[in-house]
Amino acid sequence: MTISAKLDRVCIVMMSAAGDVVHVLPLLHMLKAHHPQMHVTWVLQPGPGSLVVGHPLVDEIVYFKRRRGLEALEAFNEIRLALKPRQFDLVINLQVYFKAGIITSFTNAPVKLGFDRARARDGNWLFTTDQIPPHPMQHVQDQYLEFVDALGVPRTPVTWNLGPWEHERAWQREFYARIERPAAAIIVATSKAEKDWMPERWAEVCRVLWHDFGLQPVLCGGESERELRALAVIQRDAGVPTVNALGSGLRRLVAILDGAALAISPDTGPLHMAVAIDRPVVSLIGYSNPKRVGPWRRFHDLMIDVYGEPGEEYPVSMENRSGRMGRVTVGMVVERVERWRGAYAGYLRSPEGMRG
Repeated sequence: MTISAKLDRVCIVMMSAAGDVVHVLPLLHMLKAHHPQMHVTWVLQPGPGSLVVGHPLVDEIVYFKRRRGLEALEAFNEIRLALKPRQFDLVINLQVYFKAGIITSFTNAPVKLGFDRARARDGNWLFTTDQIPPHPMQHVQDQYLEFVDALGVPRTPVTWNLGPWEHERAWQREFYARIERPAAAIIVATSKAEKDWMPERWAEVCRVLWHDFGLQPVLCGGESERELRALAVIQRDAGVPTVNALGSGLRRLVAILDGAALAISPDTGPLHMAVAIDRPVVSLIGYSNPKRVGPWRRFHDLMIDVYGEPGEEYPVSMENRSGRMGRVTVGMVVERVERWRGAYAGYLRSPEGMRG
């Protein structure tokens, strides 16, 4: 059954995680291809929101400045007041958590579309007027595209248009002008410690990348305490030159990934950014289910899956498995880089050859 809704003014509620922000973009492309006059307002937290500031499909961002403790009530009141004067035709709630339900309740729209009851955690379905049809759990990207089908909008080829955009090219050229070798962008840590790989193993990988593959390790990420600790260990133990690009920000990270020969990343947003801009990525996944959050339809031959036991046919699920990342060995990563060298030589390009 098709959900009947006007598409003149649409609000997206998906507030956190850069990877999920990446997965929303194909949905927007398909909706705007069907209805080019659509005005999109996106409720986002400032961190992941920085990835899509200036994106041609995003007309307006309303920031949810999340806070904890008693100040959380103030944050919710701020977003309530920000949304109160806005009128939408359709609200799409893509986040299955209670806070997203609360914020959806603050929006003014005749149709508020969310996940079916089985997948809408925390009673999230109570805050929507309509739900997409039930479906077995699948990759996050595919689940978001179910909303396109539910609205009766034709699917078009999946595209992200994540950049780098033309005005970002000068910074990208300047960054890579100081790097004489092809770059390997390494995401040193994530937002969750259980997804991280050991910094001393990253250091060993850096040595191999430099000596055996002729690659320049570029250390990427934010500047959280864990990331800075990982950086210190890698720089202390690697014994080869590394480029510190921590704290560059998400937009400049797009430019770094775009100019790299390959990326190496645990389960975190930059992994999906690399997929979206078609950069080969060696992914290290043990905590989260890779069938749900792994690289979408690309570079599975470069993925290291220690989530499942050898030969295990596990289902797609939201179950997390703790204590798995230690199973990823340096040898596994090196083997995938060797596979990249044999299978993806055509992806290796100079900064001057980057796409516009």
